Amino acid sequence: MPDVDSELDVRKLSKPDKHPAIFTRFDALAVGGSFVLVNNHYPRHLHEEFEVEVPGGYSWEVIEDGPRVWRVRIEKLASTALPRVLTDTTALTSGQLDTTGAVWTLPMRRRDLDSNIIRLAARGRIDAHTGPDLDVLIHVLDGTGTLTTEIGEIELTPGGLVWLPRRSRRAFTAGPDGLRYLTVHQRRQGFVLDPVSASERTN
Repeated sequence: MPDVDSELDVRKLSKPDKHPAIFTRFDALAVGGSFVLVNNHYPRHLHEEFEVEVPGGYSWEVIEDGPRVWRVRIEKLASTALPRVLTDTTALTSGQLDTTGAVWTLPMRRRDLDSNIIRLAARGRIDAHTGPDLDVLIHVLDGTGTLTTEIGEIELTPGGLVWLPRRSRRAFTAGPDGLRYLTVHQRRQGFVLDPVSASERTN
């Protein structure tokens, strides 16, 4: 039977260490197992993080609600994070016609992938650059545009699925109605774009 009365007291831990310690304990639980979190304030931000990381896969029961000590019983309901719908991409268009940049990104901290929805305003550009050392998959959601490669151009239209090989040179230009696309790639810290030099553009 799970030890529902085991406690994890994080009151003496430094702030950056609290959430990792809590999730380490949670990850180690068997399904149906639980522990009691002990803290010196109500862990609202932790609760929000659980809702992002494992929605539907845990239970949260406040068993002591201050004013000096808070105790929350956290139970594991599923062996892994559950599949779920993250967003409706069709609902992300309103109010963004003049936006350039990321309008959505994966919210989970603990993940193996990175994914963003990029919006370029009408005639907006992402200047020529050399991509990172990983492959990127792009799905065009709406609008039109042009992908400029090292030796030519590719027209981008809704539904287009585009492969950007690692370190390939590319630039994006949106059409008259803007351009919106989804990117998916392996997660990497410090996703940096290398600008293409003037000499490279002419070669």
